[in-house]
Amino acid sequence: MGLLSLEELNAALPPRAPLLGIDHGSKNIGIAVSDTARMIASPRETIRSTKFTKDIEQLKRIMDDYKTGFIIIGLPVNMDGTEGPRCQSARQFARNLIARTDFFGQEPQIAFWDERLSSAAVERMLIDEADMTRKRRGEVVDKLAAAHILQGALDYLQNLK
Repeated sequence: MGLLSLEELNAALPPRAPLLGIDHGSKNIGIAVSDTARMIASPRETIRSTKFTKDIEQLKRIMDDYKTGFIIIGLPVNMDGTEGPRCQSARQFARNLIARTDFFGQEPQIAFWDERLSSAAVERMLIDEADMTRKRRGEVVDKLAAAHILQGALDYLQNLK
């Protein structure tokens, strides 16, 4: 299994299982988690990306803390719908996670969500509404982008019911 469509993920979800949202970037990995009713995405933390093994150690800790093996990864599709290097990077990150069943104990179940403009939307909100400094925005934008990605997927899943 491993990589699923959102519809397949929805069918595989046990009741009250939270979802983990990931905004994967070259320097940081933003993390968000849903509530057990899968209605609300909350930003949790930002992992400063170093080595893949260290990154997944932190990711595994978060997954254990929130008791989830179900992941939504933002897919940064270009505005014209094509996939560039950032999409390839996100897809490779997902394949690398799935390949580490030795680490996770089982394959994490992963689906992608088109995250066009999620970071830009969050950045604009932080500037316009929260009036945050550039430094402070840099500290929170990744986990807020992960929450934005996850919320989009949660809203989509709610409409499948």
